[in-house]
Amino acid sequence: QVQLVESGGGLVQVGGSLRLSCAASVSISSMFRMGWSRQAPGKQREVVADVNWAGSVNYADSVKGRFTISKDNVKKMLYLQMNSLKAEDTGVYYCSATDARNNYWGQGTQVTVSS
Repeated sequence: QVQLVESGGGLVQVGGSLRLSCAASVSISSMFRMGWSRQAPGKQREVVADVNWAGSVNYADSVKGRFTISKDNVKKMLYLQMNSLKAEDTGVYYCSATDARNNYWGQGTQVTVSS
């Protein structure tokens, strides 16, 4: 059973930075894809950034140039460095992983950007 545990969320002012971490219970080197999604109050969940097994990354237009996704296969960790945060980045951030069988989600971590 794949378990994902996010951490690093919190309250930050506009223009600040946060680094989210996601710890996986199994090896992530064989995962087809891992990513970060977020859900703001009253809105649908959206993909923020993802990285595939080959290291190719994608970002939502709204975070390009500000967010950086990375992973450490040895530590079984996924990260999201978030800089120049805006009020509209507020939401619950979820880590996800996809293997040959299923798509897995963490429980989420709250990010609040105050102006």
